[in-house]
Amino acid sequence: MKKTLSALAIGATILTPVMAAAADVKIYGRAHVSLDYLDDGADYNEVGLSSNSSRLGFKAEQKLENGMTVFGQIEQEINFASGSANDDVEFATRDTFVGLKGDFGQARIGRFDSPFKAARAPVNFFGDMVGDVRNVTRVGNLRFDERNANTIEYKSPKFASGFNVLGALSLHETNSPDATKDGEKNKDKAYDLALTYKEGKVDFAAAYEHYEEEAARGERDGFRIAGAYKITPEFNLGGLYQFLQHDNSEENPDAQVFGIAGEYKFAAKTSLRGEVFHRDVDADDANATLLAIGLEHLLDPTVRIYGNVATVLNDENSSLSPWAQGRSNAVAGARGENSLGLSLGMRYDF
Repeated sequence: MKKTLSALAIGATILTPVMAAAADVKIYGRAHVSLDYLDDGADYNEVGLSSNSSRLGFKAEQKLENGMTVFGQIEQEINFASGSANDDVEFATRDTFVGLKGDFGQARIGRFDSPFKAARAPVNFFGDMVGDVRNVTRVGNLRFDERNANTIEYKSPKFASGFNVLGALSLHETNSPDATKDGEKNKDKAYDLALTYKEGKVDFAAAYEHYEEEAARGERDGFRIAGAYKITPEFNLGGLYQFLQHDNSEENPDAQVFGIAGEYKFAAKTSLRGEVFHRDVDADDANATLLAIGLEHLLDPTVRIYGNVATVLNDENSSLSPWAQGRSNAVAGARGENSLGLSLGMRYDF
């Protein structure tokens, strides 16, 4: 891993001036770390450090003679808390793709957030932190919010009304689909369709996603609608509804998630945010409720510090926590116990 990254770094250093002559190349990243106190309500209550979806990436874009633009990205997760010592990772683990855009819209190929995953953006006030809404929307075999491999995606140009339409097809989950067609992993496609609108005070998204019967975690369908409205320039309020259904509903009962989230900017560089989301499962005593509140202050447009408090109130047959998603410091929740997380974090975008 270290040799691979070193070689890539050297190659990027040598090639970037050459590439820049023809394309606009940018190196970017995010260092997002936090000091956390996690309590599962049972046996675990510890203080630890976490790297929260930190990343390093390369973007390139070039205008073509025919008026279209070619673009590409390579993005790798970086653990700023422990380096690579605790992780056996490959390169380009995050959104990595190449595509074309023009008057027709844009098309890209690669591995990147599905339109369904992106549709939570209007209420993503606690993204990659303790309190991330994915802790109740992305659970078990009813799991969406994925970054699907081998995907083709089309995004329409913005219509006069302000809407975009997105469609995506993940052709297969692995790099080598089953060529013998013997019934194993040749029906593992994922299909997405989404509608988005972002103009003025309104941010809206609706998405549907379907996984075929031989996909990991089985055949399943998800529908999500999320929206936010800036009531004032300082106050943004949003809501989300999600319905998930599995083909094997006896072992994976249907689930709904619904709730609200908001952010209030009470000073020039300081905001207060909060949320409450409820997961309603079609099974006895399996529901859970996520609640979070946080305070964030900008030291600079690129640097922010924050403090969050979040809890999940679990029914007897639920074991969710507010810290499982997007973070390196993540232990399992305890069944039937309420979990609590306190987090002090810093995020630097460069």
